[in-house]
Amino acid sequence: MTTLKNDTFLKALMREPTDYTPVWMMRQAGRYLPEYRESRKTAGSFLQLCKNPDFATEVTMQPLDRYPLLDASILFSDILTVPDAMGLGLYFEEGEGPKFERTLQQEADIKKLEVPDMAKLQYVFDAVSQIRKTLDGRVPLIGFSGSPWTLATYMVEGKGGTDFLTIKKMAYARPDLLHHILETTAQTVILYLNAQIAAGAQAVMIFDSWGGALSHNAYQEFSLGYMQKIVNGLTKTAEGKKVPSIVFTKGGALWLEAQANIGADALGLDWTVSIGEARQRVGDKVALQGNMDPAILLSTPEAIEKEVATILASYGKGHGHVFNLGHGITQWTPPENAAAFLSAVREHSKQYHVA
Repeated sequence: MTTLKNDTFLKALMREPTDYTPVWMMRQAGRYLPEYRESRKTAGSFLQLCKNPDFATEVTMQPLDRYPLLDASILFSDILTVPDAMGLGLYFEEGEGPKFERTLQQEADIKKLEVPDMAKLQYVFDAVSQIRKTLDGRVPLIGFSGSPWTLATYMVEGKGGTDFLTIKKMAYARPDLLHHILETTAQTVILYLNAQIAAGAQAVMIFDSWGGALSHNAYQEFSLGYMQKIVNGLTKTAEGKKVPSIVFTKGGALWLEAQANIGADALGLDWTVSIGEARQRVGDKVALQGNMDPAILLSTPEAIEKEVATILASYGKGHGHVFNLGHGITQWTPPENAAAFLSAVREHSKQYHVA
């Protein structure tokens, strides 16, 4: 593999000194970019974009070609490729988001659930290999998966954006069934992420988008414990280098100390927590990634710059910070505001890295 020309992101994840705070954006390849919308039109559907390595590579590269200040690329895919490979029949309804043809609500169906053959996800691994080749060492490539709890919410509820009552009822009335789903999914995610690493991913991230919907005890039992299993099962080095891992629970700021103990290298933060306070709480156990409210990108370059400066000052001097949004960039973001955001991070962060 080609030598990395910019390893600032990986150094920050491992809390090593850098010249500035590296930055990337969750969902950086997406609907806010006109070139993405063109690619999607050509592909015919979102799933065709994901399942065709040529399209996935093209779309992954689009933000990097537009924004030279990005310090990482992230595989263009979807967290729901995993339950799709488990036979639940993923499809997308226009304007309504992802849905499944089959859900896991009956005991018989749940007990039939098993770890799928990774060959069903070969298109993802092919995309990872192709993206790495196309990147030619420009920046590192991040692979990712949903957390078992987040994937299970879709598998049980059949769609996103719900009140979680069906899966929570299962958690309280039949925890044995939910644990079977979560255990099977965790074992699948370990194989899935390790195959991404083998194909060329240089860091991996676990997205726990719905962990914040759980109660304190339920979060430990049904979400965090399974993410810890995954982190424990990950390939730790590839190509002679460490492969860092990031865990992100949206709405999870209450549990940062517990998250910092599961063995991941970095924690993603949403915008509801002060990054300075988060740093005090976790100490030097982990790097922190985040955490600007993506809605600020709908405002003005001046407001964006002010917020960037506030977050950098809150984190303070030293290493171990990867600047990012607190969740995915919204589709209504003007592309020039994303450029203003990246410039502000690069410009304002250098003062915090002076030896």
